[in-house]
Amino acid sequence: MRVLITGGTGFIGQALCARLLQGGHTVSVLTRDPARARAQLPGVHALATLEEASGVEAVVNLAGEPLMAGRWNAERKVAFRTSRIGTTQALIAWMARQAARPRVLVSGSAIGYYGPRDDVALDESAAPGDDFAARLCLDWETEAMQAESLDVRTCRVRTGIVLGTEGGALAKMLPPFRMGVGGPMGDGRQWMSWIHRDDLVSLFQWLLERDQAGGAYNGTAPTPVTNRDFARALGKALHRPAVLPTPAFALTLGFGEMAQLLLTGQRVLPAHALAEGFTFRFPTLETALEDLLQSPAR
Repeated sequence: MRVLITGGTGFIGQALCARLLQGGHTVSVLTRDPARARAQLPGVHALATLEEASGVEAVVNLAGEPLMAGRWNAERKVAFRTSRIGTTQALIAWMARQAARPRVLVSGSAIGYYGPRDDVALDESAAPGDDFAARLCLDWETEAMQAESLDVRTCRVRTGIVLGTEGGALAKMLPPFRMGVGGPMGDGRQWMSWIHRDDLVSLFQWLLERDQAGGAYNGTAPTPVTNRDFARALGKALHRPAVLPTPAFALTLGFGEMAQLLLTGQRVLPAHALAEGFTFRFPTLETALEDLLQSPAR
C-alpha cells in the first residue's frame, strides 16, 4: 500500500513509518524539512508539498503542534488550530482533486475531545466537552469527516497519553522519578488514559489495513489509572519513592491554562477497537512499564 503521512517526524509518526516500512508498504511523509525527514526516516519519500504525492492509497494525518510544550497564549492557540484543522482542510482539498482518491484516511485526534469528566467511563459514543482542547478536537474531527463525502473510508483516533522512552509524557517524567522526587500532580485523583506507543502504532496499522473499520476509535489501553496510581506504578518500576506531589497551584503558576490538562483527565475506554477484535499487547500499565523500562529506548 502507498501511504502518505503528515506529522511523520513526530514521536508517533516516526514509529508508524518504521512499522509500515517493515510491513512492505511504501511510505511518503509531508514535511516542511525534507532533508531532515530523510535523515530521520530512512526509506521514506519526503515531500515538501501535497502536489508531489501520487498514487496514494492511504493517508494518515498526525500533524499538529504539541499542546503540552508550554504555556498557551493567543498565538499558540492559532498555531494549534492551523496545524491541525488547516492541514486537514488541505488534505481534503487535495483528495478532492485526485482522479484516483485514497481509499482510507486515518486522522488523529485526542481524548481531550471529551473534556474533563471526573470518574465517568467514556467510550466513543460519549459527547464532546466544551473547553478549548475539546472544541479543537471536535473541529479537527469534523474536518476529517469531510473525506467521507469523497467516498474515502475515514477513521478518527482519539489518542490518550502515549508511553515511550524516546518522547511524550513518560520521557519528561522519568528524570524526576529516577531521582526519587516524582509523585502525583495535584490531588492525583484525575484519570490518565494511556497507551504504549507500540499498541498505538499497531492500532493505526490495523485501521489502515482493515476495510471494515470506520468512525471514531479511542487510542487508549483498556485499563486507565488515576494519576496517583500511575505515579505509584512508575516509582515501583524504577525502584524509587513516588510520594512527592506537585501542588496544583504550582502547575497553574507555571503553565497557566495548559495546567488543566495535567490536573483534570478522562477515564477513556477503547470500546470500538475491542468490539472489532483489536488485541492490545500491553493492556495494563505494569506490562507497559516493564517493557519500556527494561528494554532499549522505544
